[in-house]
Amino acid sequence: MTEPAPYPQELTRDVALKNGTRVHIRPIRAADAAQLVAAYERLSAHSAYQRFFSMMRRLPPDWARFLATVDYQRRMALVAERPDDDELLGVARYEPSDDGTPEVAFVVLDAWQNQGLGTLLFHALLEAASARGFGRFRAHVLADNVRMLDLISRFGDVQHRRRDGAVIELVFTLPSPLAPPPAREGPPD
Repeated sequence: MTEPAPYPQELTRDVALKNGTRVHIRPIRAADAAQLVAAYERLSAHSAYQRFFSMMRRLPPDWARFLATVDYQRRMALVAERPDDDELLGVARYEPSDDGTPEVAFVVLDAWQNQGLGTLLFHALLEAASARGFGRFRAHVLADNVRMLDLISRFGDVQHRRRDGAVIELVFTLPSPLAPPPAREGPPD
């Protein structure tokens, strides 16, 4: 295992949601594993299934440790939290795949959906990936996850789309330049 890069503080930012609520976005830390388990417990069965394509009673601690431990280069995850506590509201990540094309995925807790948080997390993740030299991505999305399919088509140029049962595989590239997110950002805390 390679040594992780230094913590990328430059990816930390505060953003405003559609309803004006301020949310803090930052790179994940290994110490966030317990918060990932707690966040999974607050997901509806539907949201958990759309993210993991299966139902688990809880996120196994070893999975949480793996998901929270990234190298900030080949593997990246950004989390959203309220500025006044460490409760995770959403997570966006990219992971390497067999052909080197990073696979993107994210989830937003149900209580925070429809406020633009998924869009902001996705945009921040794509910016981070682009700064690390990635411009082509893959996503596996359930065919009925219309919001995720729409989000990818708004921010990416879909090059390949293949359906396998209930799952759609998308390969997309970033437009140049990447369109700005819809919400206004503020200075970090």
